[in-house]
Amino acid sequence: MSDAAQPTAAEVRAAAEAVKAALDRHLAAVERRTGDDDPAVYEAFNALAAAAEAYDERLYDRYDEVTPFEIPGADDSLPPYAGPEEPHALSVLIRRDYAVVEPQRLIAQAQRIAAVDREEDGAGTAHAALGVLFGEYEPDEIASRHKEFGLEEGDSTLWVEAAEELPEPGEWLPAPFDHADPERIVCRFDISSVFDDEADDDLEDQARGA
Repeated sequence: MSDAAQPTAAEVRAAAEAVKAALDRHLAAVERRTGDDDPAVYEAFNALAAAAEAYDERLYDRYDEVTPFEIPGADDSLPPYAGPEEPHALSVLIRRDYAVVEPQRLIAQAQRIAAVDREEDGAGTAHAALGVLFGEYEPDEIASRHKEFGLEEGDSTLWVEAAEELPEPGEWLPAPFDHADPERIVCRFDISSVFDDEADDDLEDQARGA
């Protein structure tokens, strides 16, 4: 694609904002649903899928990047939604996997943090360094700077689970991930290199058929 035909950075940003708005509308439709076949939920689902696809296209055209997000559909691994029709609370469940590929870099970064904080007990092992790192930075910042810390990204997933009310304080802290209910998942977003492999296979199949 020529530079003249590329979307502008502002158009990419607008497409990202459209995805956020569509996500909010989808959740609102689910909260107000009147039955299993509520047309408003169906329309909001399709609008979210279309907004995500448009954003993916603009992101690729402008920056040569993709977003391997999957919006659950009939063929997804999640069962049909069976949560509350009008959720009054939600839980956001996030898992991110990393490989420690440069332990010395990880330890060096943690020792720098410990020196700034004037902590006598530095981070001489990868185990201690991870504790220092995650104690200093928010998980989102670590995700955006993982290479600086000697980490390599693996699979990640984000689930939005609807609930009728918030749990009691401290109720789930001993086992925070044991009670996730797939039937209450409003939406999920997965990132995995397997999606890249599948895309490569599709391109190879298309090339063979050409």
